[in-house]
Amino acid sequence: MPVDVLVGLQWGDEGKGKIVDVLAPTYDVVARFQGGPNAGHTLFFDGVKHVLHQVPSGIFHPHIINVVGNGVVLDPVVFRGELQKLTDRGIQWGDNLFISQKAQLILPSHRALDRILEEARGGGKIGSTLKGIGPTYQDKVGRTGLRVGDVLLPDFKERYTEAVARHAQLAAFYKQDLAIEAHEDEFFSAIEFLRTLQLTNTEYLLNDLLQQQKRILAEGAQGAMLDIDFGTYPFVTSSSTIVAGACTGLGIAPHHIDKVYGISKAYCTRVGSGPFPTELHDEVGEQIRQAGHEFGSTTGRPRRCGWVDLPALRYSIMLNGVTEIHLMKADVLDEFDEIRVCTHYQLPNGETTDQFPDYGTLQNVTPVYHSLPGWRTTLQEITEPEALPQPLKDYLHYLEENLLVPIRIVSVGPDRVSTLHLN
Repeated sequence: MPVDVLVGLQWGDEGKGKIVDVLAPTYDVVARFQGGPNAGHTLFFDGVKHVLHQVPSGIFHPHIINVVGNGVVLDPVVFRGELQKLTDRGIQWGDNLFISQKAQLILPSHRALDRILEEARGGGKIGSTLKGIGPTYQDKVGRTGLRVGDVLLPDFKERYTEAVARHAQLAAFYKQDLAIEAHEDEFFSAIEFLRTLQLTNTEYLLNDLLQQQKRILAEGAQGAMLDIDFGTYPFVTSSSTIVAGACTGLGIAPHHIDKVYGISKAYCTRVGSGPFPTELHDEVGEQIRQAGHEFGSTTGRPRRCGWVDLPALRYSIMLNGVTEIHLMKADVLDEFDEIRVCTHYQLPNGETTDQFPDYGTLQNVTPVYHSLPGWRTTLQEITEPEALPQPLKDYLHYLEENLLVPIRIVSVGPDRVSTLHLN
């Protein structure tokens, strides 16, 4: 059986967790392939809000195997807290959650370094969530990091001490102390908890499941425009957020990949610093923010809001080989008389382009817009796709014509039931 991959097409926060939850009943496995607790997947069902940071979004379905892949960076304190909340809500996860021994561990000193390095950037901050993600991936690439499997070794404490000593040297370069002593007891308590979980070589587990004809959904975090290689560098995350990251982050071969679900909002948001061509600094942007409750599920920070950006979406679709689009939060635009779509960028020299330029050019482009009529209808009351208002159908058709990829799902509200499957 193939592996289907779900990726965000914008700057994250597209609603991937909800779509995983909706699609999950048709899969046997949900596997998270990158990122860490800087990602927050929000799910609503039965009137309850659930926020996951590191646990795969299939955890609410008892028949699904959930895998934290080797491409993830894992904070054991946050992870334990998430699992405790699931336990408190009656979710049984003990038998169907597996963690890769090759996933990297986020240490308290990584979080301290994240803060120190971000402060050192002064006015050039990249907008880090300060969760220790970047420093952990730096250690991974530098071959000095600690992995989940290391917690099973008798000399783990010594390895930890050596890592913290290296981090202290870097902090000293910036004339700062790590000051992590108050956090270490909680960290080592979480490490003891981590040792009780199913830590394994998940690449073998996943490939064995493929041989058993099990259906696997690979779940990404953040969005394609935050990819370490192809995003708006340096204002990006520290991992590969595109489909290619599913192969390296889970240990599966490319030929296993079949469908690629690209998730996009009906508008666009971004958290943190970096270029955002369609950002709205006026009352329209604020109206979108309030209607969409656009505040980070991990940080609580207000998200920057703007109209949908076709050059950016086409770029993401190309990089990921998207086979179908799932359009989220269409209901947020219910009250607008006019819906605008960025079709091109005007470059500083006056020329226009429909391609996504590099950072140096992108920060100086002017979006070129096409306007469509709004629907002025409360979408959350709609339960059948045939009942969607014609202006929304026209909007969906316009997007499909310009993106050359079908829209298969449109979300008209936060709950599971507010997810309409289109023909």
